[in-house]
Amino acid sequence: GRNYICIYFNYSYRLLLNMSQAEFRKLIPALRIAIRPRSLRMRNIDGPGGRLKRIAGHVTNLIRDERVEHNFPTLSEARNYAERLIAEAIRHGDKHQPTMDLANFYLQEKQLVHKLFKVLVPRYRNSTVSYTKMYKAPTITNRKPAAIDHPKGILELRNNPLPPLEPRPIPTRNWIHNVLLEEARKDFAAEKKMEKELALQNQIEDQQRDQNDEID
Repeated sequence: GRNYICIYFNYSYRLLLNMSQAEFRKLIPALRIAIRPRSLRMRNIDGPGGRLKRIAGHVTNLIRDERVEHNFPTLSEARNYAERLIAEAIRHGDKHQPTMDLANFYLQEKQLVHKLFKVLVPRYRNSTVSYTKMYKAPTITNRKPAAIDHPKGILELRNNPLPPLEPRPIPTRNWIHNVLLEEARKDFAAEKKMEKELALQNQIEDQQRDQNDEID
């Protein structure tokens, strides 16, 4: 059995090496975020399994609340898994058993599996950007130094129903002082135009007067 597994692994590895980049992209949908070259080291007494459970907890909170706040490095790591989960759900749908297994593992609240396929997949199916956004949160200065070792971050799903974190631009064109300034600019431009026309007319009259004097 072990020899068979080794032979299968070697065959699969050589098959991947011989695949072109376009063929490889068909196997795994490309993500639209920057991926760290190495995974984040997360202390956990339960080893790699405990690390994945911690990440699954953050992914669950993100899918449920659509905006979470935590340490920036941890959220950055969880973001990779959330992006991959949504990408696989869009690509394969809820009839694909491996994708369902992935959703059942990373979504610890099972009602969120329904939200993933029925709410988020339609929302992001035609998206051309990443499914999530990250922000750096302000540093807390009124706590003990041990509490601010890690920079804080905010991770959210795009197009969520929550109030936006980024201030929306306020149209100021119709503000009274801007209206007055615009009208003053128009009056100034009209006055300058009239001065140019008057100067041109005076120049033409002077030229005609000079020509008449030469004839006389």
